Amino acid sequence: MYAIIKQGGRQYKVAPGTTIRVDRLQAEVGGEITLSEVLFWSDGETIKVGDPTVNGTAVKATVLLHDRAKKIMIFKKKRRKGYHKAQGHRQDYTALKITVIEA
Repeated sequence: MYAIIKQGGRQYKVAPGTTIRVDRLQAEVGGEITLSEVLFWSDGETIKVGDPTVNGTAVKATVLLHDRAKKIMIFKKKRRKGYHKAQGHRQDYTALKITVIEA
């Protein structure tokens, strides 16, 4: 059984027991959240495709941790002009463990 959910403008393929990293959510570590924007659901035999979401389905997940991703370096340079600029960015994320997909 798996589902495709929409969270924070991105789509994730999830199954019970998998861990995903989404943009930072306002939830407590160890708490349970419900993701209701399910775009696709399948149990191996039946398939439900949403228009845009599948009615009556939800994905429950447990919040594992809030953290920051690895630093990404942005480097800009213009050749022969002496111009260069370096900048770094670390994205905040929340790790979720999918517990159950309710259909």
